Amino acid sequence: MGDIYRKLILILGNLFCIQAATFLGMLLQSSSMRIMQVDFHIRLTVLLSVFLIFFFNIYGLFSLVRKRLSEIFLNLIVAVLNIFIAAMAVTFFMRDFEYSRMVIIYSAAFGFIFLALWQYAMHKIEVKHLPIPTVFIAAQRDEQEKLKTKIRKTYGLEKSTLKFASLDKQNKLNEAETQKQIVASDIVLIGESLPVEQKEHIFRIANEQMKMIILVPTLYEIACSKMYLWQLDDLPAQRLSRMRLTLEQRILKRALDIAVAAASIILLSPVMLITAVIVKLDSPGPVIYSQVRVGRYGKTFKVHKFRSMRQDAEAKTGPVLAGENDPRITKFGRFMRATRLDELPQLFNVLKGEMSIVGPRPERPFFVEQFIREKPEYAYRHNVKPGITGLAQIAGKYNTTAYDKLVYDLIYIQNISVINDLTIMLQTLKVLITKESTEGVK
Repeated sequence: MGDIYRKLILILGNLFCIQAATFLGMLLQSSSMRIMQVDFHIRLTVLLSVFLIFFFNIYGLFSLVRKRLSEIFLNLIVAVLNIFIAAMAVTFFMRDFEYSRMVIIYSAAFGFIFLALWQYAMHKIEVKHLPIPTVFIAAQRDEQEKLKTKIRKTYGLEKSTLKFASLDKQNKLNEAETQKQIVASDIVLIGESLPVEQKEHIFRIANEQMKMIILVPTLYEIACSKMYLWQLDDLPAQRLSRMRLTLEQRILKRALDIAVAAASIILLSPVMLITAVIVKLDSPGPVIYSQVRVGRYGKTFKVHKFRSMRQDAEAKTGPVLAGENDPRITKFGRFMRATRLDELPQLFNVLKGEMSIVGPRPERPFFVEQFIREKPEYAYRHNVKPGITGLAQIAGKYNTTAYDKLVYDLIYIQNISVINDLTIMLQTLKVLITKESTEGVK
């Protein structure tokens, strides 16, 4: 069974599962309601199928290759919740959908069971047909070990055969040997440490051999990922992105921020009130913790959070990043950090225009100065407003290195759009129940 056919069967099976679930949900209603709901069932399954395609695409459930079952089921839980919440919202406003709300509840329960069983079966088939790849690591010696460690932690690549670039004393590639290694490999991983001309040489050979090419980007390569045609007389040239938002992007992003922040504050106000009471009872000190952070263009502002640490947490140490099993964090503070409840007051920062819903996380001036000294390109992340969530938060972890988070942030800035912001917001729901996303710095 080819890859394309397996994927097609996976998609068709998902659509069948959602329709079977709604059919069973309808059958559980009384016989009189069943007769009335035949037309409703047809329209509802069409609606659910559209939502399934949308949310499954966002949560990556149309591709099971190199994904753990735990990751698939986690994505499935969030996707099914989104599908049926969206369906309830649409059917609430469309009055021609006359039915019992229990149909949606039954359909959601059966839908998760059927989809989980189907995804499990297809995952087993994918694993069975997934060959153990050979990965060629083209990087300088000091980066090779780091990439090796990351590959061994990547599901589906842990047992892969690794080949390393042959380098001379000047860290230059042995071109003849490199070509042989590329031909004998399935995946070519190009590290950031190689000079541009060596990367071009590897890319050309790997592309001719139709190998999968993975690049660990530098700032220069991220900047080159989005370019515009620019002519010098009849000479074709390309203008690089300045990693700044256009006026139209700023207007659209601000409108989205106001709409989402205002709606979230209204809907989550009972949650924020209960959280404030528990924080006050859990440990002495103020409920809200305000801290100076660096915002757009380096301008500082005060970010607001529910206090998750002791009141005197940094009295003796000064600014310190939260560590793993940090004793300064209160009992309820651990729960808030795990569920991101401590971030909710930042919705008011968004309304004030100091932050955005999606963007690079704001950092303290003390750490910003350190990061910029080590990596001057860190300053580019301040070309946009900081956010409550961001690409680095959904793709990385709390203890992901500052430089790797920077790469995520710059990639986000290069591809900023309302659609991408909405996608990141939806994917953030998954992060809320992922333990490793809140691990402290070791």
